[in-house]
Amino acid sequence: MALLEITNLHVSLEDGTEIVKGVDLAVDTNAKHAIMGANGSGKSTFAYALMGHPAYQVTEGDIRFDGESILEMGADERAQRGLFLAFQYPHAIPGVTVTSFLRSAINAKRKAANGGEEDPIPVKEFRTSLLAAMERLRVPRELAQRYLNDGFSGGEKKRVEILQMAILRPELAIMDETDSGLDIDALRIVSDGVNRLAGPELGVLVITHYSRLLRYIKPNVVHVLVDGRIVRTGGAEVADELERDGYAPYGVEEEAIVGG
Repeated sequence: MALLEITNLHVSLEDGTEIVKGVDLAVDTNAKHAIMGANGSGKSTFAYALMGHPAYQVTEGDIRFDGESILEMGADERAQRGLFLAFQYPHAIPGVTVTSFLRSAINAKRKAANGGEEDPIPVKEFRTSLLAAMERLRVPRELAQRYLNDGFSGGEKKRVEILQMAILRPELAIMDETDSGLDIDALRIVSDGVNRLAGPELGVLVITHYSRLLRYIKPNVVHVLVDGRIVRTGGAEVADELERDGYAPYGVEEEAIVGG
């Protein structure tokens, strides 16, 4: 049994439009999976549905995490169980520093693990953990005192999301178009952070349009999503094929993708 098991998943928008049309997928810790698809293929809808976004309705199928269905759980409960979503476009929260946000998040997770009883992390322990993670992931210390994502560059936003992963220690991270808005240097730094965290305690599901991200976060398995369905599953060679031929072989009218 894999950590995340998705069976015949169908997802619709609030107006009833079906976007995800029967996806089967299993991802475990110590594995890196990639879902690749053209614009409009349903990639982000799939990611949001996994995290329980209320605008996306699961109409059929099941999502099981650690052996338990999570369909009735809210996004906060799914996060407390060990799911993490890195957004394509992280939101800014003016007035809330990165440090304050991370400490609140880890305290919420500790409270859930403690049966609803408050169990705040000691300030010294939190600071030691935060500084160690920032150094390990090459996150500049000055970011910790800035308001979350407020005025951040694309690279800074994504680095802080990887920092959240390091602090919260999820079991499965869903990376939705993590390469969006990143130059090549920022892409390398963010990818290095993901690679450092992935392993026996963390599985990774990378969702991307372009193959360039997969040069740095090398997947064990690549899935091709077309019109809400997985139409191909294979090894890293699938990403190479998509870089060479684009999505045209799957009936998608789009220019061949390039590595960037």
